[in-house]
Amino acid sequence: MKKVVGIRFKPAGKVYDFDCGAFVLHRGDAVIVQTEQGLGFGTVAVPPVPLEDKKNDKALKKVHRLASPKDFQQLQKNIDDEKRAHKFCLKCINQLGLEMNLFSVNKSFDGSKYIFFFTSEGRVDFRQLVKMLVKEFGVRIEMRQVGIRNQAKMCGGIGRCGRETCCSSFLEKFGPVSIRMAKEQNLSLNPTKISGQCGRLMCCLTYEYGIYKEIKERFPKTGKIVKTPAGEGKVIRHNVLARQVTVRLEGGSEVDTGLDDILHEVD
Repeated sequence: MKKVVGIRFKPAGKVYDFDCGAFVLHRGDAVIVQTEQGLGFGTVAVPPVPLEDKKNDKALKKVHRLASPKDFQQLQKNIDDEKRAHKFCLKCINQLGLEMNLFSVNKSFDGSKYIFFFTSEGRVDFRQLVKMLVKEFGVRIEMRQVGIRNQAKMCGGIGRCGRETCCSSFLEKFGPVSIRMAKEQNLSLNPTKISGQCGRLMCCLTYEYGIYKEIKERFPKTGKIVKTPAGEGKVIRHNVLARQVTVRLEGGSEVDTGLDDILHEVD
């Protein structure tokens, strides 16, 4: 029976399935695999598991071999070439006066192709730039415009929590994030406090949104009149973590009441 192994080419990147053949692989092993772009250098992210015939709806590319010391040397050479290509491309962009932000360069493992990643407010005519790059490097050139969140994922950094950004450390894909998630968690709606390095809403707003929403279903809604040991009043705030509600009594004073201490809601 065939075995499928999950290979990742970039940290926190997407995991791709490959046929591991007769190789005995473990998580973290460096391998050379066959891709549509030629041979690629990847790391085992998911150990081999038997591939069920019913799920084998398409042919899988194979693991070519385990990475050798020469492959690691080639990988380092590619990294050095990427730095040189980045520097040269920035020089060309300035010469041509193009409004684009080049932030990363990727060289295929076999050296047959360069991919230049950039962000821009609008469309960019980079035909002349491509000609200059082809003349300099003599290989295939691809210019790829991506969104600001993808830039943050590829560049990485430290979030306001003091840890490495989620997108660059473990998130494989971006999920939808809305301002409603911040409201449900009683967070400040100040954009500077709930936005990540990319300027978009922080991905971590989604982590606890589900449990907050579930717990809040047990709370009386804001504006409801409830009866408490201190008297009747209107619910004005929720404290989900403490399981308390703030009630404004008829006299104008406010009291914090435990969820279990609310006698009942007044119709």
